Amino acid sequence: MMLQKQRVAFEAEKQIFESAKLTFHGVDGYDVYNASIPFTWDGKEYMYGRVERRSEWIRSWVRCFEKSGKDDWTLVPDSMVYQLKDPYVSLIGDTFVFGGSHMKFKGGGLDTYYGYFYRGSDIEDLYYFTTGPDWMKDIRIVELADGRIGVFSRPRNEDIRKKYGSESMIGFTIIETLDELTASVIENAAYIPGVFAKDEWGGCNQAYLLDSGLIGIIGHKCYPGPMVDGVAAQIYMCISFVLDPEKQELMDLKIIGTRPCFPEGPTKKPHLTDVSFPSGVVARPDGKVDLYSGLNDCEVGRITIGNPFEGYGTIKNIQGGTKR
Repeated sequence: MMLQKQRVAFEAEKQIFESAKLTFHGVDGYDVYNASIPFTWDGKEYMYGRVERRSEWIRSWVRCFEKSGKDDWTLVPDSMVYQLKDPYVSLIGDTFVFGGSHMKFKGGGLDTYYGYFYRGSDIEDLYYFTTGPDWMKDIRIVELADGRIGVFSRPRNEDIRKKYGSESMIGFTIIETLDELTASVIENAAYIPGVFAKDEWGGCNQAYLLDSGLIGIIGHKCYPGPMVDGVAAQIYMCISFVLDPEKQELMDLKIIGTRPCFPEGPTKKPHLTDVSFPSGVVARPDGKVDLYSGLNDCEVGRITIGNPFEGYGTIKNIQGGTKR
């Protein structure tokens, strides 16, 4: 497979300046993984994390953690408990937007899942405002240079496979305001060609407006591995690419992180030993970035790497709120 060859080439030449795992306090007996990127609000640094017992699956909650040291995070007391998984955050103007995937069950089994979205001017008082399409995760939004909003979709179904060969696609469209973010708009976003090859899947995990007006995207790209106990291993890697929002032109698609880039650790299930599900990157003063990623569905890791968007524009970290 071409993607496997690209991985081998990446791992032979990779530059990892620092590699660590995050420690989370206040949730004893639970794992924290597939977190949001860290963000600053009212002068403090926070991160939302998916909280779940190692022995359970899709029985998760999203909680808010405050930074308490280097790679050290502590649960915010009495913070909201969201019945979601895989959270993400964005800033649209002065409005903080928080989202995650909600799993719906029926008759004892999984019926569907969809994205829930919340917004507000205070992370302690967010309002639900819309739901994404059925069976769609990894919906992301980003404010554009002219104040409009870029929307990334990620359909994954058998129709996609039959038409494109890949298991999923990434779509992109532009809306004027958050009130226009509806399931129909997301579902009808035009597909970006060239991201996934045959039998691959993935999506957008975090989008950044660069000062050039281009969009920098951190995402995941996946392919099936060998069978493990009768289940195909799932190989997840961290990728980046750049999108021209006006031309919808894809540029500089590349691998920026794989599971071996992070410290060794446990796994939730035997077929999930090679999973790095990125949160996104945080720009550093030295010009490098910290890439955060969920690991094997049970931990969060961080690696310091070169800026994946170098030459295309400067990343702006998420900072908001007013000190009380």
